[in-house]
Amino acid sequence: MTIMAPAHADTATDPRDPLGRLQRFFDPGTVLPLHPRDKSGVLAAIGEIDGVRTVAYCSDATVMGGAMGVEGCKHMVDAIDTAIDSKMPIVGLWHSGGARLAEGVEALHAVGLVFEAMVRASGLVPQISVVLGFAAGGAAYGPALTDIVIMAPEGRVFVTGPDVVRSVTGENVDMATLGGPVTHGKKSGVCHIVAHDEADAMHRGRRLVSMFAEQGEFDLVAAAHGDVDLKAMLPASAKRAYDVKPIVHELLDNVDGESSFEELQGGYARSIVTGLGRMGGRTVGVLANNPIRMGGCLNSESAEKAARFVRLCNSFGIPLVVVTDVPGYLPGVSMEWEGVVRRGAKLLHAFAEARVPRVTLVTRKIYGGAYIAMNARSLGATAVYAWPESEVAVMGAKAAVGILHKKAIAAAPEEEREALIERLTVEHEQIAGGVERAVAIGVVDEIIDPAKTRSIIAAALAAAPARPSHLKNIPL
Repeated sequence: MTIMAPAHADTATDPRDPLGRLQRFFDPGTVLPLHPRDKSGVLAAIGEIDGVRTVAYCSDATVMGGAMGVEGCKHMVDAIDTAIDSKMPIVGLWHSGGARLAEGVEALHAVGLVFEAMVRASGLVPQISVVLGFAAGGAAYGPALTDIVIMAPEGRVFVTGPDVVRSVTGENVDMATLGGPVTHGKKSGVCHIVAHDEADAMHRGRRLVSMFAEQGEFDLVAAAHGDVDLKAMLPASAKRAYDVKPIVHELLDNVDGESSFEELQGGYARSIVTGLGRMGGRTVGVLANNPIRMGGCLNSESAEKAARFVRLCNSFGIPLVVVTDVPGYLPGVSMEWEGVVRRGAKLLHAFAEARVPRVTLVTRKIYGGAYIAMNARSLGATAVYAWPESEVAVMGAKAAVGILHKKAIAAAPEEEREALIERLTVEHEQIAGGVERAVAIGVVDEIIDPAKTRSIIAAALAAAPARPSHLKNIPL
């Protein structure tokens, strides 16, 4: 590893200048280039983010549009190896049109070596990509192999551009529609965070470096100080949908008057919410069903999104809080054809292999296969808590009665059916046992006071033994 003299204040007028971007990203006066400035299309450096030493490489879009050649790729591989050797986070500031055409297959081989280095780093050090301009062709897969992808409004990620798409398929599409932040934030799920502008993209990248690298310790006094009656935030009627995000914000710390929650993939697969935040000062991951979207049902996309998030947290030792209110998997032909079985199995696998502390909270209901998938005791949950009057069952009592007593209900006089259904529903609830039965057999640890939810979860996570994981974070 070669570290150059500190870089002086940027005097370049081109906003794409890599030194200027690195200086805006790192704490002032901390940028130490890892190699002399050259025409390779990449500049790599070590700097600090709120005092955390971090490695970053930045595409030099002022040289051949940041195209990746042999020398530029070597700088990137060296930067990644430096991060691995020194156990530092690594951030890529991307603005590249892909492999250098003039260098042919040599450039392709060099890009492949970058990808191999990223996979070697996976699960060892946090890798964050901030896409500030094009990340096209071979450069598209660079961000995709990292743990977090942040896109500025000018970010564009695609393998083949609009002209190639038009010539091959006849489809007319512009660059923003093909690979812009809205597309990747809502449709493909490639992008974790859509930033307001370049400065915001860098700010969010810095914030996530701190979340990963300075995870902190649980302060149980501080966690208890933030306790509020979270159940009071639910609608009075159990049949009404609600947005779970305000509950997530209340579960987590406020820092300088703002929630510490950084949502990931917020526009994609919106029936489930994923993100990082602080609880009693400690970084935690939160995974929550969101009843305002599809009733909170799991489907193929949300299960896969959740599985990747669980693996991300497990890779870096981040405890998990799982907030559940889910009626099951979304039924339908399209779901089965989209691979809900295959993709749902990823979530089961992710939880079952996870070694980080992980607590589940049942707020209203948890039914069927989704009961298992949302970090059940059977998959190794550290603890499972439930609020009073919540339901734990194969399905809702009324729906179950409709199946179990279908013939009896059909045979009853029409004017008596509703009363019969109500009576059978009450009987079924008594037999099935609900949350009390779940506590009795040990799959739910305790019915807790909603006003002490935050402190109870924090205490359970803090008391759980730390078990190191050495799993890579494959981009599911």
